[in-house]
Amino acid sequence: MTYRDLWKELCSYDNLFLAYKKARKHKTLKHYVIEFEKNLEDNLLTLQVELQLKSYSPKPLETFIIRDPKTRKISKSDFRDRIIHHALCNIIEPIFDKIFIYDSYANRLNKGTLKAIDRFEIFMRKVSQNNTITCYALKADIKHYFESVNHKLLLEIISKRIKDKNVLWLIKIILDNHKTDLKGRGMPLGNLTSQFFANVYLNELDYFIKNELLMKYYIRYVDDFVIFSKSRNELKMFEEKINIFLKEKLDIILHPEKTKILVLDKGIGFLGLRIYYFYKLLKKSNLRKFKNKLSRLIFNYDNKKTDYD
Repeated sequence: MTYRDLWKELCSYDNLFLAYKKARKHKTLKHYVIEFEKNLEDNLLTLQVELQLKSYSPKPLETFIIRDPKTRKISKSDFRDRIIHHALCNIIEPIFDKIFIYDSYANRLNKGTLKAIDRFEIFMRKVSQNNTITCYALKADIKHYFESVNHKLLLEIISKRIKDKNVLWLIKIILDNHKTDLKGRGMPLGNLTSQFFANVYLNELDYFIKNELLMKYYIRYVDDFVIFSKSRNELKMFEEKINIFLKEKLDIILHPEKTKILVLDKGIGFLGLRIYYFYKLLKKSNLRKFKNKLSRLIFNYDNKKTDYD
């Protein structure tokens, strides 16, 4: 099914007001939210007119570095641009969510890490017949995924469903606002739209694994995914086929150092845990991270830089 007449609804005041409420969630005391709300109706009407006239242009992204412990560059959009991101996702996210596979767990309503881990444990036990036979997992992720997404291919994937040229124009404007050395590639970490587009792009991989490779026991969380099998050789063959598919169809590759075939009974690292057949442990790196954050919190409290409220 394709969708051609979405622009009027996307630009509606009701949709922009809903988008504003989503964008301000947990940020009501931020100065930029307070400033925007001083002339809320006028500001939303201005955004509406800019969209209708196609004169809307996002402001440059604000970037900063975080270390958790891996160094990441996070990009922050201006508040008015975040409203536009929510307005877009309000309209097109339900369209794509209908076609996403069940076992895609990131950035989706009623999904998330806990449900992904539960499903992981179910698959572990099913494929190994409750740990009565030796089984394996292909654990993989995409090399520099967010930096590598090809805008042209992403727009082609989206346009299979979305035929409204105005909506496609807005998506291109948002993608082009992320300036990198690799023109036509990459999405900023931190944007709502990046999280959504990440799922749209790799939905192509999901369909390949489920429909072409016929793999029943498969889970994906953003660009981290796991396939379970009784056969190491089968997983090795699938790894090669997946890499070919990714290169030819999506212009990305598996991370060679992070893609491994592992024995299930040794435990598998997934979403911050090491998961065994009948129990799971917090990974040492995550435990260190938690202790460091707790130490900083206690230090700040002792020095009256924060309180426990």
